[in-house]
Amino acid sequence: MADTQRLPLPIIANWDWQTAGACRGMDSDAFFHPAQERAKGRRRRISAAKAVCQACPVIRQCLEHALDTREPYGIWGGLSEDERAERLGLQSLRYPAPRAPRPAPPAGAPVLVSVDPSVIGPAAADAVVGGSASMS
Repeated sequence: MADTQRLPLPIIANWDWQTAGACRGMDSDAFFHPAQERAKGRRRRISAAKAVCQACPVIRQCLEHALDTREPYGIWGGLSEDERAERLGLQSLRYPAPRAPRPAPPAGAPVLVSVDPSVIGPAAADAVVGGSASMS
């Protein structure tokens, strides 16, 4: 699922480029993989979708949209999910993580913890936020 917080505001100027897309009116199956798709079929589908994109007058806007929103599925702007992830320096758009490990914080640096009480319970959240929980 795309990170909807990254989507542009619902203003026609942000979306009207889509009306000029070469893919408009086509079956979306050409651009999004079906369940159980095998490697050979995937390569053929991606190649055919990219051919449509190469003739598209809004390929740049489409790619910008997909990169800005980190669209995790399908062919957008002539690039596959894997190609867009690589451009963004991520292993995957579905499970975004940096390609290279982040360096460890300096010794003694404070560690920030994000706590969701609905997941771990309010008492445990208070303990972590209050600093009384031990991290082992």
